[in-house]
Amino acid sequence: MADAYILGIESSCDETAAAVVRSGEKLISNVVASQIATHQPYGGVVPELASREHLRAIVPVVRQALADARQSYHSLDAIAVTQGPGLAGALLVGISYAKALAFALDKPLIAVNHLEGHVHAVLLEERQKGNHEPQFPVLALVVSGGHTHLYLAARKNGGWTYENIGHTRDDAAGEAFDKVAKLIGLGYPGGPIVDRLAPHGDPRAVKFLPAQIKHPDRRHHRRQTEEIENDRPRFDFSYSGIKTAVLRYVEVHGLRDSIEGRRQALAKISQPKLEDYLATCDRQTLDLVASFQRAIVEDLVSKTLAAAQAYDVATLFVTGGVAANSELRKTFEQQGAQAGVPVYFPSRALSTDNAAMIAAAAYPKYLAKDFAAMDFSAEANLVLR
Repeated sequence: MADAYILGIESSCDETAAAVVRSGEKLISNVVASQIATHQPYGGVVPELASREHLRAIVPVVRQALADARQSYHSLDAIAVTQGPGLAGALLVGISYAKALAFALDKPLIAVNHLEGHVHAVLLEERQKGNHEPQFPVLALVVSGGHTHLYLAARKNGGWTYENIGHTRDDAAGEAFDKVAKLIGLGYPGGPIVDRLAPHGDPRAVKFLPAQIKHPDRRHHRRQTEEIENDRPRFDFSYSGIKTAVLRYVEVHGLRDSIEGRRQALAKISQPKLEDYLATCDRQTLDLVASFQRAIVEDLVSKTLAAAQAYDVATLFVTGGVAANSELRKTFEQQGAQAGVPVYFPSRALSTDNAAMIAAAAYPKYLAKDFAAMDFSAEANLVLR
């Protein structure tokens, strides 16, 4: 079959992204417009502001992606766009623009699940290395600011099917990073800051207990972290407890004044560097950061590898924004090797939200002619199956 050039569009949260991917395995261009500066004063993503920024950025971002790929609108074979999950208003910006392009150009339109896109970010880069077919069963941990999910993946009719065998019951892992960083005055986004500061503290200084889920799942009425559902073990996550534990530590050890001083000092610096953060953090704060990160990483790795053993998987994917975390990568590589399970990550550039993963995930749908009708809409809580 001739090469297929697919334009991917991603606008599910706070990055406006467009990319061109050839036949699901060759990245031709990848452009991302970040909104960090817009949301930084608020310590998190403001949905209305995100939608407005997408409206401003989407046309120039798509044009840049086409220019970088040396493609025109008419040379494309299909348009792919994120349908969900994500912020409804943000998703609608990308979907509306993709629909307009597909209609005007008479090109096929492909709707893509954002979570499947993260899985295909790994596949895209492995295929570029010549590793075309992973060994099944595949277990995929999708871990980001909004999601912490475990999927058991199988191949079916040229595409992939997914069974969710674990999810977070409250905060996602990336959400916990952001909230704790905000709590201790480090700013937003929290994940990269914590990752850079953690090596300067003692990861064993603060004793965080392993996450224990004591409440029933509000959606599925489950009663414990690992349980049997239809004879299938589950491995769920919970990170609201560790956020509360950090808050209690701050209160008990009287860190409020130092946190406020840190906030004020960093607010005067437009783009703080590592040395600026270190200058505002005492040893106790650095130990707290390192211990917090260690607890999150150990929980993610231990539950994921337990799931890999329970389902006898051949390959493990770790993807999503938190997959860019240095300690998480190192720990998965070490413990995955000890368990005899090969672990694959996307590059850091493709770990966070991007459109290359959307274009790559669209290719099997393109081959199957699984095109979207013009009346499809955004689904903020779209489920991956």
